[in-house]
Amino acid sequence: MSAGATMSSLSSYAILGCGSVGHAVADDLTEAGEDVVILDRDEKRVEALRDQDLDARVQDIAEESVAEAVADRDVILVLSGDVDANEAAVRAIRESGGEQYIVVRASDPVTKDELVELGADVVINPSAVIADSALRALEAGELAHKTQQLIEILRSTDGDVAILSHDNPDPDSIATAVALQAVAAEYGVSADILYDGEMGHQENSAFVNTLGIELSARSAVDPLDTYGAVALIHYADAGEGGTEAVDVETVDIYIDNENPETEVTADFVDVRTNVSATSTILTKYLQELDLSPTETVATALLYGIRAETVDFKRETTPADLTAAAYLHPFADHDTLEEVESPSMSPETLDVLAEAIQNREVRGSNLISNAGFLTDREALAQAAQQLLNLEGISTTAVFGIADDRIVLAARSNDIRLNIGNVLLDAFEDVGEAAGHAKQASAEIPLGLFTGIEISDENRDTLLQLSEEAVRRKLFDAMGVEEGTNGS
Repeated sequence: MSAGATMSSLSSYAILGCGSVGHAVADDLTEAGEDVVILDRDEKRVEALRDQDLDARVQDIAEESVAEAVADRDVILVLSGDVDANEAAVRAIRESGGEQYIVVRASDPVTKDELVELGADVVINPSAVIADSALRALEAGELAHKTQQLIEILRSTDGDVAILSHDNPDPDSIATAVALQAVAAEYGVSADILYDGEMGHQENSAFVNTLGIELSARSAVDPLDTYGAVALIHYADAGEGGTEAVDVETVDIYIDNENPETEVTADFVDVRTNVSATSTILTKYLQELDLSPTETVATALLYGIRAETVDFKRETTPADLTAAAYLHPFADHDTLEEVESPSMSPETLDVLAEAIQNREVRGSNLISNAGFLTDREALAQAAQQLLNLEGISTTAVFGIADDRIVLAARSNDIRLNIGNVLLDAFEDVGEAAGHAKQASAEIPLGLFTGIEISDENRDTLLQLSEEAVRRKLFDAMGVEEGTNGS
């Protein structure tokens, strides 16, 4: 039998070394009706095992004869606390030509590497297993406690809940808000999803429109302090000002997968930096509450996780994967495909072509001029598309619309907050807003160039603005001359 055989096809086991770990494994296998033989050099221990109706034999596993003693077995579990004896047993079995599936106990990473080199198929470290089990139990307990806290706050709320996303909300923040709204509804609490900035990116607009998600601009509703409770969702990306930009004395609920730049004072705070998407956290709440998500909620959360992890290719954690697996059967995958591949308008295609042609790359940073614009929203999609170029982690695309320079930027560089970069570069001459991964800016053209705007000098204005924008952006990014890419 080859070492790659699956466990379900194996039928006979040998346990070498029967301390507490080996004894526990032997009991479980025997109760499952498996054929198990135990080898141990301690005669009294072997006798005690036989008294328990276990097939136990005296054998020093460090001796070469152990290979012959287990020759008729399919799976060998070497579980002695003596690491040297374990190594000797694996060496003897493999040198004798044994092809059994070998699971062996180690004591540290160095020992693990040595056992793998000797031919062990699986190496386990009991201390690490216990630690992992304890951490999982701790996480489960914490999740149960946090979930109960959240429900108590929702139940005690006097009035509707305002769920506020950060500026220019991305799929993860929108999905998280939708899921929290659904949880609140389960407990008879109505919630409004609010946002600052713009819903400009074509893919985000498609996401909201296709799923029928209702969001309101914060400026279009009553002040936050008129709500019964305020929840900030995925708000660490809110850029400069962060949670201080929320004009309420008390934030009741704060949920995020990143630590906020400013301390949050809230009745309920759940920040889990060990996941890559806040959508993962809300999925765990749904599971803990045993609430099957609706198709809309499941599709939104799955899209939020996929967008945040770039379809599981960036900083994906086991928790993100298990959350996605849970959501998968509830989601509408035709809708997901439609949202992830929105149609590109002719105007957007023209802007993207211009941006590709005019790009300048320094290191992993790309800046480009898209010229004169008829569709400002096309800039955001161009910036997102250019982020897919090999070696690029930050993009900024700008152009001229009417009497203003308009700029859209995107970044997946964890060392850089692109919202703060635009603020540093342009807050003295225009307006900038955004967060760590996406941002935008608008600058009055005449003020920026010092030249009066007219039809005759449009090309001159474009050239002057291009030079100034590139210089300011690269300076704010900390990129020096001589770092040009291809």
